[in-house]
Amino acid sequence: MNVCLIYSFFFFFFSVSLFMLSLNLMVLDLTYFLEFDFLNINSTYVAMTLLIDWMSVLFMSFVLFISSMVIFYSDEYMSGDLNFNRFILLVVMFVMSMMFLILSPNLISILLGWDGLGLVSYCLVIYYQNVKSYNAGMLTALSNRIGDVALLMSIAWMMNYGSWNYIFYLFELKNDTYMNLISLLVILAAMTKSAQIPFSSWLPAAMAAPTPVSSLVHSSTLVTAGVYLLIRFNYSFNDFMMYFLLFISSMTMFMSGLGASFEFDLKKIIALSTLSQLGLMMSILVMGGHMLAFFHLLTHALFKALLFMCAGNVIHNLGNCQDIRYMGSLVNMMPLTCVFLNISNLSLCGLPFLSGFYSKDLVVEFMCMGYFNLYIYVVFYLSIGLTVCYSFRLVYYTCTGNINYLSLNMISEKGFVMLKGMGGLILLVVFMGSTLSWLMFSFPYLIVLPFNLKVMTLMMIMLGVWLGYEISKFDLSLNSLSMSNYSLSFFLASMWNMPLISTHGLNFYSLNLGSKFYNNLDQGWLEFYGAQKINNVLSSTSKLMQFFFTNNIKIFIMMMLVWLVFVFLL
Repeated sequence: MNVCLIYSFFFFFFSVSLFMLSLNLMVLDLTYFLEFDFLNINSTYVAMTLLIDWMSVLFMSFVLFISSMVIFYSDEYMSGDLNFNRFILLVVMFVMSMMFLILSPNLISILLGWDGLGLVSYCLVIYYQNVKSYNAGMLTALSNRIGDVALLMSIAWMMNYGSWNYIFYLFELKNDTYMNLISLLVILAAMTKSAQIPFSSWLPAAMAAPTPVSSLVHSSTLVTAGVYLLIRFNYSFNDFMMYFLLFISSMTMFMSGLGASFEFDLKKIIALSTLSQLGLMMSILVMGGHMLAFFHLLTHALFKALLFMCAGNVIHNLGNCQDIRYMGSLVNMMPLTCVFLNISNLSLCGLPFLSGFYSKDLVVEFMCMGYFNLYIYVVFYLSIGLTVCYSFRLVYYTCTGNINYLSLNMISEKGFVMLKGMGGLILLVVFMGSTLSWLMFSFPYLIVLPFNLKVMTLMMIMLGVWLGYEISKFDLSLNSLSMSNYSLSFFLASMWNMPLISTHGLNFYSLNLGSKFYNNLDQGWLEFYGAQKINNVLSSTSKLMQFFFTNNIKIFIMMMLVWLVFVFLL
């Protein structure tokens, strides 16, 4: 039997079972802790603890469902690959690392899942072995290492408590100024994994991975790990941390929306869209709506996975072409894929009664209910407008207009396995938002706002549609606004020069310095005058002493003779 079908069926079965279990835990309001003791040193015991509550089980159910569809989809997408089984095993390892992270209320076991995600993501980013992939993989790995180090430091700092089960100490972390350091380190770790400013540049670079991997990574696994950790830690943040993270996440949301509006790489546009949504989740989390952040995390995972799968189908049929300027009129060639693409895009924009609307509209109205300054309002509404702007720009370039690929093309809706994989997600993209809103909240949110604030979101959406159309006009008679202001477009598309700073600023100089240290000190004069010199002196001295002691009578007589001769000569 095909390895894809086995894993896909296995994950699907577990996903449905876990969903039922999460409903049971939700209704009964139950939480289970499973503990396996490993080691006990000086009143600090190392135990493997699993936290089973409705939140962790529901998230696992979503991750497994998306993974099952992605693995099923990979059967056709990666069919020409020579190392197909290795690819599937890497994806399975990736999912297992995420499971480990979701179930852990313990910082040490979290670090194992966290590092597992980092390591396997590196292997998947460099899967297509070329220079671009290697650079992207190195940028991803080095950016994520910062977060890993922050987690290691927080593990060391938690030794003060005698246990690493952070879940028992959340309220102490908030009140104890001495222990606020752990919360700060966790925020730093989450910022690197969820690619907030200034660690944003690895996220678009990680698009060098195969599309099924992108679909999994950017919907429910790698990038959401940081947000999930913050949702778990949300009780331990003081006011300063919340304001700091609110500023960072709102800037990330705005910057990625701007970048996506001027990008031409299909996968990078969707990656920047993920970054924008991560900023939205983090900002609503620090405003006090951690349940809303979790709700948006789940609905976003569904439509973002489908969006990437549609992009993969388009790329697959266009002979691995990712530039949206070469696409066009795909609605005639690939109607079903375009339907899926448009539904998930509209869900992302927050079209009423699709799944994205239930979480996104609630998030914005929750923000309006808070006491925040004008900056937060402006950035939030601009980011909503930019989301619609790049989404409609994407539809304008891909689905409508003339075909710009080849005049003699054979593009058609082939690939029924991929379509089935996408079809498995489409129902959830439409219905899961309302289902989750009925299940997760014990009482329905009713937010009463003035009329102008209620329609403000709708106004920004309409403005975004118009702006997206205006900046992407692409015809012989109409000048493209983004191309006529080329330097500004280039600056905005390059995420405020962040990739340049990350690659040439941080990674280039640190790696260069490391190689200089290695050549000049480790392998250079320090080695010659340091360890090797001591080794040579000691070994030659010991050889001399050994020679003395093995021939001691001969040497004693000889030295006596020499001494006698010396005495008589004097």
